[in-house]
Amino acid sequence: MLQLIKQKNMKAMAKLFTLVCILTLTMSLTKEEDGDRLNGVWEPSNGKVRVKIEKIGTKYYGKIVWLKEPLDPTTQKPKVDKNNPDASMQNVPLKGYRLLKDFIYSGKDEWTEGTIYDPENGSLYSCVIKMKDNNTLDIRGYIGVKALGRTDVWKRLKVK
Repeated sequence: MLQLIKQKNMKAMAKLFTLVCILTLTMSLTKEEDGDRLNGVWEPSNGKVRVKIEKIGTKYYGKIVWLKEPLDPTTQKPKVDKNNPDASMQNVPLKGYRLLKDFIYSGKDEWTEGTIYDPENGSLYSCVIKMKDNNTLDIRGYIGVKALGRTDVWKRLKVK
């Protein structure tokens, strides 16, 4: 009789363990899918560039895919990252440049732990991305304290 009770308890534990595993996996996949809403082509408020955000591995990255003025007016060659403090990067073309790096989806329409690079001044900032709706992002760059940063609004572009 005691052995029969132990077998029933073991079966119940196995079922419970399986259920917990399934729920954990489902929640993980749902969170991952929610994070993938960030993928797409976005335009900052200044309209000078378009940035394609995509997931690579478990993180999100954004690279410049279009420039309003792709050529340097003085050289008539493709614009490069001339303001980069690293001299070895100053000849890297801006088109294709990855300016958003290492974002993770932290839930509640927010991506954190990433950085944003500003090629206009050669500065790198900590950054948080918040999705206001499916077509609007608040991109907040800051140094040290979020409260002392600057927020820009990016709009999703419809890709044909």
